[in-house]
Amino acid sequence: MTTVATPRTPSPTGTPARPRTALDWRIRFGVLSLIWGFSFLLIKVGTDGYAPFQVTFGRLLFGTAVLVAAMAVKRERLPRGARTWGHLAVAALLLNALPFSLFAYSELAIPSTLAGICNATSPLWGMALSLVALSEDRPTRRRVAGLGIGFLGVLTVLGVWQGFHGLDATGTAMALLASLSYPVGWIYVRRTLAGTGASHLSMTGAQLLLATVQLAVVTPLFTALPSRFPVVPLLAIVALGALGTGLAIFLQYGIVAEVGPTTAQMVTYFIPVIATAAGVAILGESLAWSTPVGAVIVLAGAALTQAKPRR
Repeated sequence: MTTVATPRTPSPTGTPARPRTALDWRIRFGVLSLIWGFSFLLIKVGTDGYAPFQVTFGRLLFGTAVLVAAMAVKRERLPRGARTWGHLAVAALLLNALPFSLFAYSELAIPSTLAGICNATSPLWGMALSLVALSEDRPTRRRVAGLGIGFLGVLTVLGVWQGFHGLDATGTAMALLASLSYPVGWIYVRRTLAGTGASHLSMTGAQLLLATVQLAVVTPLFTALPSRFPVVPLLAIVALGALGTGLAIFLQYGIVAEVGPTTAQMVTYFIPVIATAAGVAILGESLAWSTPVGAVIVLAGAALTQAKPRR
């Protein structure tokens, strides 16, 4: 579940630093995959006790707290300039507030496994949009084929030959819209915030802070204050924010800095596998044969759309 656009934003110098840390990046990559894969389960558990907007607000609040703490340790400041903050507010809406809320609402009606697979369509939407919005992303036969294969996988997951029987159309549409929101945000950031001079961590911290403010305004308008506070859903929201948002983004930030965005983006292909396994094993969600088969087709298509042309 990619939540920030910073991996696609070039560094101010043009040459990203690749710092080494004590923990190998492959281990951190595996931890990141597990955290984001389990995020859909945590959303499901959180919405069992709280309204979707409350789940999203808590997620952003605890996630922002983790990144603010990381910035304090690293002695980094928030970015400056009204123009930068204005663009970050739009990025916060498209990459955090909107998709997080849509996924939370979608899981009121669909299994966490389906939500996780819908999330994997994000590279497909990104490929389709970049062909129109980004002049440097030119279509190739392989990438166009990947786009077609990926959406064939989506139709397989949805069971189109059955007329979408037994599928909640509204919940599924919300999950797919959430996945579409991510590449729209990435493209917006690439056009408006590339080369600002601020670090990825600083930009991400500011982005999450603005998303938290946005949900703080919206949540009271659409939800009432809970009359009780069930513990397990509350713990799920805390974990979703502190681990699934704050720590996960911090890990992603470090992996991108060390091995580059292309390798870091491979996490997208592990998320639906883990989300499906967690939903079936822990929540007891049912799984038709078309779901894993369609997921494999989606991931194959997404991988083709990300393939670089041979020189």
